Amino acid sequence: MGTLTGIIRSRIARDLPDARSYRGYADLARAQRLGVDFRIHVRQRTGCRIAVIAPHGGGIENGTSEIARAVAGEDLNLYLLEGLRPRHNYHALHLTSHLFDEPRCLQLIAGCSTVVAIHGCAGTDPQVYLGGRDRRLRDRFARILRIRGFPARTDGHRFPAARADNVCNRGATGMGVQVELSEPLRMGAELARIGAVLRAALL
Repeated sequence: MGTLTGIIRSRIARDLPDARSYRGYADLARAQRLGVDFRIHVRQRTGCRIAVIAPHGGGIENGTSEIARAVAGEDLNLYLLEGLRPRHNYHALHLTSHLFDEPRCLQLIAGCSTVVAIHGCAGTDPQVYLGGRDRRLRDRFARILRIRGFPARTDGHRFPAARADNVCNRGATGMGVQVELSEPLRMGAELARIGAVLRAALL
């Protein structure tokens, strides 16, 4: 029965628009319904030059919206694109970071000197992968995460986020930080703890 269920799910996924074919937000918006399949949340704080974003929030990369909210608190700029589909959010809505050009996000971060993007990745071991062009801030995140007991890598992993068109690097300085969190860090008590540590490192 499990095999049959897997086959059915695979066929359903094949019938959905595949996010890997999207060339940008315009393609995603044509294939999916804003307010039904996904939603966008933007909170701009006057005079604030720091933005925390979760471009794959909601059901796309579970826990990333909650962590981004925790890092942003009530005083920092916040952007979320959140999957609302009952299933297959990643397949249908994951617009890769170097193609992520949703206009409200770009407008928000254009006025920010610091951009931190929160992402989720697969993995059964707790691990934080740090990337982005702001090496100073990236290294500060790594140092404080390690002090607090979280394994953090800055080099030699598959999430370098070094491209200029990666959304984390499209703020006013052209440099930002990408935080990739494995699954165990995006659930339960660890979710709240990692959010608090990242906020402390950022501020």
